[in-house]
Amino acid sequence: MSCYTFSYEKIIRHNLESLSQKVRNMADRFESMSILVAVVEAGSFSAAARQLKMPLATVSRKVAELETHLKARVLHRSTRQLSLTPAGESYVASCRRILADVGEAERAISGEYATPQGELVVTAPIGFGRLHLLPVIAEFLATYPEINVHLMLTDRTVSLLEEHIDVALRIAYLPDSSFIAIPIGEERRVVCASPAYFARHGRPTTPEDLAAHACITFERMVSRQVWSFRSGLSEMSVSVQPRLTVSTADAAVDAAIAGVGITRVVSYQMERALRAGQLEIVLDQFESPPWPIHFLYPGQGLLPLKLRAFLDFATPRLKARVKAVAIT
Repeated sequence: MSCYTFSYEKIIRHNLESLSQKVRNMADRFESMSILVAVVEAGSFSAAARQLKMPLATVSRKVAELETHLKARVLHRSTRQLSLTPAGESYVASCRRILADVGEAERAISGEYATPQGELVVTAPIGFGRLHLLPVIAEFLATYPEINVHLMLTDRTVSLLEEHIDVALRIAYLPDSSFIAIPIGEERRVVCASPAYFARHGRPTTPEDLAAHACITFERMVSRQVWSFRSGLSEMSVSVQPRLTVSTADAAVDAAIAGVGITRVVSYQMERALRAGQLEIVLDQFESPPWPIHFLYPGQGLLPLKLRAFLDFATPRLKARVKAVAIT
């Protein structure tokens, strides 16, 4: 073997070893980035360690090593809470984008963009999701056995990008954004009480009459003390005195059925009680414009086939359900 051949083999071996080390370093970097994002989203090292099923010491060490590599502190640590430094805010935002791109590339290579498969994360308001979206999802799962659905029912507004949501069902006026919105229908906000309550206390004929009535509010209302109405082309607000405040709209509906007082809810929340004769609507001529219902999903990049299959399947069925239970 000539000295040239030996030298050439040494160069190849050195380059391969160097490349392997770079790959290992990159893998470690991706792991550390994932751990950092988990710590930020969980709000503490211990919560992230439980979520990741990883020793707390390992989580802390990985973040510390990442800060050493960056030569910058990304987290403010205190005994009570964690917060991002200005540099950390920018870096974590970049981490989320990079990890999302890697995840999309993996889904593409695994066939998720060729065959409907994988996990779909969906979020919706608690009441609407339970009454109307869940039955549609049950049909969808029976039709697509290779797709699993994680349904997150919550009345808080979640960030689709930060919480890795594929599609959200929103009942609200949507701000301008890069997200794609598919209209489903609309829901009214109605004022209602039981026939027994109206028999005892009379029916309000104007929003101002509510001041003389017992009202039921709940914590997720835009305002528990002031209700807004429409009079002609102008908006009016009236103060109410809550006799009872509960934690959910469902509890407010139950209290109204029991005759405690008058409540204001989205129409789907009291539709069954209305049809059963347990509640009656008043002040409908003063109602604010109805709230639109949409499916909302990020508009960037390829649309995974699992999401396209879900939207094509669920949209017409959900539209039909909303139309069938619409209160006129």
